[in-house]
Amino acid sequence: MSAYRRWFVPGGTYFFTVVTYNRYPFFRDPSAVDMLRDSWLKTQANLTFTNIASVVLPDHFHCLWSLPPNDDDFSKRLKSIKDRFTMTWLASGGHEEAVSESARSRGCRGIWQPRFWEHVIRDEDDLENHFDYIHFNPVKHGYVTHPSQWPHSTYHRYVSSGHYSSHWGHQCPKHIETLELE
Repeated sequence: MSAYRRWFVPGGTYFFTVVTYNRYPFFRDPSAVDMLRDSWLKTQANLTFTNIASVVLPDHFHCLWSLPPNDDDFSKRLKSIKDRFTMTWLASGGHEEAVSESARSRGCRGIWQPRFWEHVIRDEDDLENHFDYIHFNPVKHGYVTHPSQWPHSTYHRYVSSGHYSSHWGHQCPKHIETLELE
C-alpha cells in the first residue's frame, strides 16, 4: 500500500483529477455532463468553494478550487459531487461498470474510481500552469484541435474576460509539455 499523504491547507487552492471507473466514457453522454453540473452546483451551494477552472472530458474531469478560510475538507466536497452524480445517473437508468463482490460489499459502484488525485497550489506560477493544463487538456487528449472547440470547459469564460486571447492554445504552451499530471 502506498504511503501517499494528502496535504490539507485551510483556505487552500487545489488542483484535482477525478476519473471514472475503468475510464468508462460516461461523459460522452450530454445528459451525464448535465447531471454532473447539477451535482456540482448543489454541492457548491451546501459546501462552499470557488471553482477557478474546470474541464469535463469523457472519462475524467479536472478542476481548480479555492476553499473558504479555515476549511480544508475538499474530500467531503468531491465525495458529495460523486455521490450525487451516481444516484442521479443510476436513477435515470445510466450504465454502471461491473465491480467485484468485494468492492460492492465496501459500497463501491462502477461509476468512479475510488480515489482522486489532488495537488495543493504553491504559488502564482503553479496556479497558472495548472490553469492552462486544464484548458489545454481536451487538445492533449486529441478530442479537439483547439480549446475553443471543447464545450465543457471554463476556457470560454476566460476568453470572454480577456485572460486568454482567442488564439491561445493553437500550439501547446511550453510549460504544459513538461506537466504530467494524469
